[in-house]
Amino acid sequence: MPRPFPAPDTRHPLILPDGTPHAGTVFLRAALDHPRIEAGAYSYASADTPTDDWAGRLAPALHPFSPERLVIGRFCQIAHGAVFLTASANHRHDGFSSFPFAIFDGGFDEGRPSMPSDPAGFPDTVIGNDVWIGRGALILPGARIGDGAIIGAGAVVGGTVPPYAVVAGNPGRVLRMRFDAATVDRLRALAWWDWPVARILAHEAAICGAELAALERAAAAGG
Repeated sequence: MPRPFPAPDTRHPLILPDGTPHAGTVFLRAALDHPRIEAGAYSYASADTPTDDWAGRLAPALHPFSPERLVIGRFCQIAHGAVFLTASANHRHDGFSSFPFAIFDGGFDEGRPSMPSDPAGFPDTVIGNDVWIGRGALILPGARIGDGAIIGAGAVVGGTVPPYAVVAGNPGRVLRMRFDAATVDRLRALAWWDWPVARILAHEAAICGAELAALERAAAAGG
């Protein structure tokens, strides 16, 4: 008999055959306690070596006092070594020097005036729903990754990634789209990731088998 699906506030949701939880896999909503990170239900991260500081592992430049946020949608999958390089790691680079003088001159003080070496802005990094981020990928400051995208292992990704794109390389480039534009529009309108988990599990075969019409019928029927 399958085990009950874990609640989204379960820290270690992956149970090994011997009955012990896998310490290197966490649901992020349960594992993160950081005022600048928002993680949706059931999104998880895995690491070869467990840590008690998942925020520091995933977003080492994002501090509690940072102006930007890291927003991760629901049902995302983040592999070992993936890092979100958020905007607090940026340096100004439009002048003669990129040296961050400001951080050594009260740069972390709340309410301080803007300094000449400050970057122009601190954009949020936003990850959509059901995004798979591969092993060792680097997500650059201000990236916007659309629903259903796949980021290949070791990719370096900035800018905007379209929903359901497959991205790989350095710099990251769209290799292909997973589905045609009409299918992507229907999937995003369906937004199965917002369904109650019992309904998702009831239609797991259709979701994983790309049976879009069946999912739309399920959504229309409310079951």
